[in-house]
Amino acid sequence: MQILYSNMPPLSVKEGQKTFNTAFMEAAKESDRLDIAVGYVSKGSLLELEQIVDELGIQQVRLNMGMYMIEGIAESTYRTALDVNKRWQEKGVGKILLIQPFKYHGKVYVFYRNSHPFCAFIGSHNLGALKLDASNRRQYEISAETRNIEEVQEIASFVESLSPLSKNIADTGSYKIKLIREVNTSLSGVELVSEVPEKSVELYQKHRVGNVFKLPLKVPSRADIEYDLAHGTQTAKFTKSNINVCYAAPRYARKNRDWYETQLTVSAAVRRQEGYPEKNHPFFVVTDDGYWFKAHTTSDGNKQFSAVGDELIMGRWLKGRLAAAGLVTPVNNTGEDIERRGMITREMLQAYGADSLEFSKTDQIAQDEDGTELPVWTLSFVSENDEKSSHEEEND
Repeated sequence: MQILYSNMPPLSVKEGQKTFNTAFMEAAKESDRLDIAVGYVSKGSLLELEQIVDELGIQQVRLNMGMYMIEGIAESTYRTALDVNKRWQEKGVGKILLIQPFKYHGKVYVFYRNSHPFCAFIGSHNLGALKLDASNRRQYEISAETRNIEEVQEIASFVESLSPLSKNIADTGSYKIKLIREVNTSLSGVELVSEVPEKSVELYQKHRVGNVFKLPLKVPSRADIEYDLAHGTQTAKFTKSNINVCYAAPRYARKNRDWYETQLTVSAAVRRQEGYPEKNHPFFVVTDDGYWFKAHTTSDGNKQFSAVGDELIMGRWLKGRLAAAGLVTPVNNTGEDIERRGMITREMLQAYGADSLEFSKTDQIAQDEDGTELPVWTLSFVSENDEKSSHEEEND
């Protein structure tokens, strides 16, 4: 039996000792199949494992994740696992499973060659050990490697026993796995934006009065984008989409629009509703995820809904949430994004579970910096279908 260490001062690996990563790569290079059952993974470690499987030509891989079906999973990790699982399934390489009936906290790795297990690790290393990041870089783990055939076979049999208790991650949607929303860091440190605690958000939601104003997000499907790319066209719905206006022609020569730029245009039917904000009369908004900033309605016909003082705030709030969920990567230069990978699509909104904004006035007021009292509104990112259902229930 060989002990596998973390390499961390003051317990740095000594001569003759192995780190987990070194041992994993050595065994993987001898393998044509990997069978892994751990409690937790990370986005980086999933991508690292996928790369290892590709580079080493491993023919079969099965990854069991043990803690998430009951505890819930960070949404970007979930999206990454779905994507890796899809690619593995398409290639016929393997699958990612979620253990269902209980929390499995073991950490076991089994390496196969020619259908026979020849090596196994057991200890405290979760999959995140393959790709250290800020969350686990200062976390010490220890495991053991065995090549004793009886021990390896017993561990392999245990991992096999988990299969009937597991579901492919692609099939878990109907089981309502809890997605843990991740912090939108796009607004961190942004001037004119502050944070409010969750209890305050809930309080303001309870004080809503009057009409709820809806703003559906207009976005293309990925198929629409692929069609335009193939035919050298660009339909207006791409550049005039209220969330994708950053792909419109630049306002200034040699300077493309910022990826976070949005133009939220409210329909005339909504603007005619009683209580719609007056033009250029600022108010505070408290968002459903705990941010606070000033907003107003502007432009001809009072049709633009935007933050006050920084035209990127609304985009940082909205598109930043999709980025935090792992659904899109912010683009540094929209002019160079030829494939439009940073364009928000219908599929992204469906995956996030929200496709509309709603804002509503409360009966609360707050003081501006100059002492002026301004009304407080709520602002939420919601699913239009869910909202229709809830209103129908209220009317029953």
